[in-house]
Amino acid sequence: MKPNNIGEELQDSYDDQHKWVLDSSLDSRGRVPLRARTGAWKAALFIIAIEFTERLSYFGLATNLVVYLTTIIHQDLKTAVKNVNYWSGVTTLMPLFGGFVADAYLGRYTTVLVASTIYLTGLVLLTMSWFIPGLKPCLEEVCVEPRKAHEIAFFIAIYLISIGTGGHKPCLESFGADQFDDDHVEERKMRMSYFNWWNVCLCAGILTAVTFLVYIEDRVGWGVAGIILTTLMAISLLIFLIGKPLYRYRTPSGSPLTPMLQVLVAAIAKRNLPYPSDPSLLHDVSKAEFTTGRLLSHTKHLKFLDKAAIIEDNTPLDLQKQSPWKLVTLTKVEEAKLIINVIPIWLSTLVFGICATQTNTFFIKQATIMDRHITSNNSFTVPPASIFSLTALSLIISLTIYDKLIVPSLRRITHNQRGINILQRIGTGMLFSVATMIIAALVEKQRLDRSEKNEPMSVIWLAPQFIVIGVADAFTLVGLQEYFYDQVPDSMRSLGIAIYLSVLGAASFLNNLLITVVDTIADDFSAKSWFGKDLNSSRLDRFYWFLAGVTAANICVFVFVAKRCPYKSVQPNQVVVDSSVSVAVA
Repeated sequence: MKPNNIGEELQDSYDDQHKWVLDSSLDSRGRVPLRARTGAWKAALFIIAIEFTERLSYFGLATNLVVYLTTIIHQDLKTAVKNVNYWSGVTTLMPLFGGFVADAYLGRYTTVLVASTIYLTGLVLLTMSWFIPGLKPCLEEVCVEPRKAHEIAFFIAIYLISIGTGGHKPCLESFGADQFDDDHVEERKMRMSYFNWWNVCLCAGILTAVTFLVYIEDRVGWGVAGIILTTLMAISLLIFLIGKPLYRYRTPSGSPLTPMLQVLVAAIAKRNLPYPSDPSLLHDVSKAEFTTGRLLSHTKHLKFLDKAAIIEDNTPLDLQKQSPWKLVTLTKVEEAKLIINVIPIWLSTLVFGICATQTNTFFIKQATIMDRHITSNNSFTVPPASIFSLTALSLIISLTIYDKLIVPSLRRITHNQRGINILQRIGTGMLFSVATMIIAALVEKQRLDRSEKNEPMSVIWLAPQFIVIGVADAFTLVGLQEYFYDQVPDSMRSLGIAIYLSVLGAASFLNNLLITVVDTIADDFSAKSWFGKDLNSSRLDRFYWFLAGVTAANICVFVFVAKRCPYKSVQPNQVVVDSSVSVAVA
């Protein structure tokens, strides 16, 4: 072929990739998406809008839930905290099911619609439990014990919201990230910023929830707050539907677990075969044949799984007849390795999740018994859950500084598009979580000392721990979102976000287990229970010191794991689209 013909073909390939999105996504009519008319920020903004409302609803309930259970349902502190942890655990583990259904069968867009409908049903029931006479907590002004009908309706409503979150949370975030083409240099940079700005919008929803909405719940009524949340959720769902023509869609590819099982079965069946001297002898498809995703490069770790791709008879006819349970492609093997790779990272971040769960439980409960007056004449009292606004503000400011100042500076130093790699970002946040627990322990000890002298202590003392945990979240939680979205196979990205959320869900259950175990052990060597009927009869400061020590030890484990964890390696395309760079021709 003549050089000028090669150059013309490369130029045509470049023009096609610049005009069309060739990453196996489709537009709303089932065609190859036109880059100028679909995806990127113009589509992502519609998706972010519904996330704002969902987080407003969720945190309007979550941050005040322990207060509701202790004041309206009249549960003691330990029972209320455990119920909050159970609900939070279910809410953040349900996305594993929702993400699986989306990736395997329904697709992310449809799953978001179904989940939003269930979520809306939960909000409607929650609102009705305050207005329908038979479901109200009490008919009298002073409620000594709530009616059983209200308690049942309340728990059904909040667990409907859990189910809705299970489909909504993993699919919406990954659907938003799908709007950016990873093979297009400019859109890839946009996607790196997407997770930061997603969380800025998320925090704006949290900030609104823990200021305006929590004030409505405390001063006006939970029923009025429910009406506001239900109305906003319905409006945001309408906005999401309006953006339908702009979205890029991914076709569900069947159960993502089946290829993993095929790799394991084939590798075990061929365990006695010799490993080939050259990895290129392993079975894989060509780029021309592989049209539904990206081919992965071969990696040297977990070499046992490579045996699943060993060709026992290399004639083309035999390859076509081979069962996928006997011979799999090298890309499928590498995808199975990716799932195994994320397991140690998931396990080593659970302790951080336990620290993060304290903000919605013990931190908020501490605020309820501190002096919350912020004016000289004591005319305004801050709702307990509103102190969480400091975490949201801290997260927003940290993410903005990180995205606009720190990352550009680090790019010049490290020559890494992310500034620092994802696991370094996660580890940095863990250091801040240790600082949070140390601060919380010191503040709680000071509060206990003052309570013995009947001296009031301002809620402002809690500000440092809420601010520092916000910085920790900006590094670790956002880093985990990006890591689990980016490092799982392309066909499992909803499930990837669900795996990130399951860190917080599993941590909530572990936190309950930890409370039970620590409380039992503490009874043997401490005169005062660490978790009494109320905070003044507890020793939360010792629990916080314990968490600080465990988190510090866990950082060492995380560093050990992170250094040995490889990143996803994708085979490069022949043409990488970058509108700022001209095409080099032969």
